[in-house]
Amino acid sequence: MNALHRDLKRLVPLAEERGRVLREGDRTRLRFHLMPPVGWMNDPNGLCWYRGNYHVFYQYGPFDPTGGVKHWGHWTSPDLLHWTQQPTAMYPDQPWDVHGVYSGSALVEDDALYLYYTGNVKFAGDYDYIYEGRGHNVALGITKDGIHIESKQLLMENKDYPADVSCHVRDPKVWKQDGRYYMVLGARTKDDRGELLVYQSEDKLNWTLCNTITTPEIFGYMWECPDLFCVDGQWILSLSPQGIGQDGYRYQNVYTCGYFPLYGDFRGECALGDYVETDVGFDYYAPQTFEAPDGRRIVIGWMGMPDADYTNPTETGWQHCMSVPRELHWNGERLTAVPVEEIAQLRENGRAAKVSGSIRLSMGEGADLMLSEILGPVRIAVGADAELRWEDGLLTLRLSEAAGYGRTQRVLPLDSLTDLRVLIDTTSIEVFVNGGEQTMSTRYYPSEANTLDIDGTCRVKQYDLRAMTFDWA
Repeated sequence: MNALHRDLKRLVPLAEERGRVLREGDRTRLRFHLMPPVGWMNDPNGLCWYRGNYHVFYQYGPFDPTGGVKHWGHWTSPDLLHWTQQPTAMYPDQPWDVHGVYSGSALVEDDALYLYYTGNVKFAGDYDYIYEGRGHNVALGITKDGIHIESKQLLMENKDYPADVSCHVRDPKVWKQDGRYYMVLGARTKDDRGELLVYQSEDKLNWTLCNTITTPEIFGYMWECPDLFCVDGQWILSLSPQGIGQDGYRYQNVYTCGYFPLYGDFRGECALGDYVETDVGFDYYAPQTFEAPDGRRIVIGWMGMPDADYTNPTETGWQHCMSVPRELHWNGERLTAVPVEEIAQLRENGRAAKVSGSIRLSMGEGADLMLSEILGPVRIAVGADAELRWEDGLLTLRLSEAAGYGRTQRVLPLDSLTDLRVLIDTTSIEVFVNGGEQTMSTRYYPSEANTLDIDGTCRVKQYDLRAMTFDWA
């Protein structure tokens, strides 16, 4: 423990105590989404199951609700429903991470949790910090109890990466397969091409480049937050590319988030299929997957968007949250994502109706709404500030000016609409379309949202959702 670490370890709890005061009476806080105690939250990191708990680490700026220098915050849960805020896991306290403990992943092995991450360094001088002046270092923190980091070490730095990449190489995702360890890193080349670097290791510490994966034509200038995994026999490369311009209703956000099916062997000859956007709402980015103890592939995303032109009214005290955990499957053509089955344990006050015309339903502070047997156009109004409308081949999510804080509308073209599931929290909406083949996630800040108005012909089932348990430090 160096002097910087000691000071940060004293200062973070002071900031979090301010957060405790701010939380009291804050009606914008969510009831079944992970949030920071104070300050800023972004990318989920180190998702895993270890020693009887799910672990969700995350990018955490405790001193600045608009960002600031990044730490790793930490939540744990035995069941995805009861959450405990753990002490800040990692601090920017070493020469190789002094300007931020950036995103990374977890490897569980040998009764220890290995946390790989990017250490960010910005050197003093007149630099652009893209091609010069930045250190993006692969580093490792190790913990045996899952809470306290016992050691940190530097594994790779800029000079260890291929000569044609810029200073932007980050976000290691690590796993073990066929007796070896593999790591993928997102990269930006010097000619502004996004690509994936694939490394292998025999000992978890010394890494050798074994492949580079990209698209025939340039697809964005940077591939952030890569995740390579197999689900239902299909390999998937998930990533958040930067630098993709809007094309009609595609790529409506400043940065997209999606996946490529990968065919072949990622270690050698392979090809990427067509890119599919994962979520076409306003707020979903940098998702990370992990395997649950029962074998499910679960993903959690950040309900935010970097460099967006919309804001949140909470930014004087805290910002952002995570999505609900979602279970992934490959249906033979598309990756599907639906809320994990544990969410159903929060349900109460169920009601069902067959609608042919209009119906108004009362709603508590949280709701799980399901529509099926949809015939023709349909409209769902959440209070006066959010509307979901299906007509003329378009599913449109609209937010009022007062509730959206710059968020207006997002549009999803569909060949057909068979079913919808909508999770509504105090300040978030997540929409799951056609069995989860597409999702739309957004933050919003309604004046009130205690009714659901549904117009059309469909079958409706609705539940109120109780709050998860959050044990704050």
